[in-house]
Amino acid sequence: MKTRELKYLTVFTAPLVSLLAFYGHGWWAWSLVIYAFIIIPIGDAFAKPSNANLSEAEEEMALNDPYYDWLLYSLVPLQYIFLVVFLFQVNEPGLTAFEITGRVITMGIGCATIGINLAHELGHRIKASERFMSKALLLSTLYMHFFIEHNRGHHKNVSTEKDPASADRGEVVYFFWFKSLIFSYISAWKLETEKLKKNGQAFFSIHNEMIRFQLIQLGLLALIYFVFGLMPTIYFMIASLIGILLLETINYVEHYGLRRKKTGENSFEKVLPVHSWNSNHSLGRIVLFELTRHSDHHYKASRKYQVLRHFEEAPQMPLGYPAMILMSLVPPLWFSVMHKQIDKYREQLPEGSALA
Repeated sequence: MKTRELKYLTVFTAPLVSLLAFYGHGWWAWSLVIYAFIIIPIGDAFAKPSNANLSEAEEEMALNDPYYDWLLYSLVPLQYIFLVVFLFQVNEPGLTAFEITGRVITMGIGCATIGINLAHELGHRIKASERFMSKALLLSTLYMHFFIEHNRGHHKNVSTEKDPASADRGEVVYFFWFKSLIFSYISAWKLETEKLKKNGQAFFSIHNEMIRFQLIQLGLLALIYFVFGLMPTIYFMIASLIGILLLETINYVEHYGLRRKKTGENSFEKVLPVHSWNSNHSLGRIVLFELTRHSDHHYKASRKYQVLRHFEEAPQMPLGYPAMILMSLVPPLWFSVMHKQIDKYREQLPEGSALA
């Protein structure tokens, strides 16, 4: 197997480290937190970012190689295996609050990186089986409405005031969380209602996917409660929230301060690579299935992760995603770094385009 195929096996390091957290005690319960937010950022800092793209022939080979798809598919059952392991291990007698917290955050990171991130990739696919897997992964973090809002809302309205998941310049991430969580959920209901109306279907019907999503999620919580009890259910809900907030922080990072130029009262310029922050830092790219090449993803959402491209004109993050997530949690530091980046790229673009 070629190096570019083997490198994605690095994704499995996080689940392996998660086992140390689920079964370990003391600081071992924080193994994944240390790996994700200390070791990977340090590795990214020393590894040279790569701007290289595949050639047309290499792209065709990668797209026709089932290895890349089966790698994704294998993580779907693994996510549920880890959920069950978490529910057993968080209920282990004698755990300290420190150890419980480490295990809950570990599950939360899994909810974000596997549950939502992989669901994001599979949710853009055409095959019904892949879209089903996307919804199953979102169920594991109680965020199923993301399937509707992200695909039909975010990608249409990205980098405009209509998109709750696109952060304004000067917006603090903690306020952004509330805006994105509340208005993305409302948007999903509106989008589904519009779809039902267009198809001539009743709101209160089996056709309403939002109603189905709420019932399925409540069903999962009920199942966990009856099998594992109250506290593991609460811990799972907290882990899900951590995963959701990590996802929303990534949204914050990906489009911070970027705006598409208005072309009419309710219309905007086409989504271009300059409307998303890009990162070519190696470790962050691999463990997140190239999510960090976000400029190309929004330029053409149907492109699979293994063929996402670097664009010279796309604004580049100074660090990899894990480090940028940590930086965003300290608003003064974030503003100091990112506003300089915004001003730098504004000078390279036509007036009124892309950077607020």
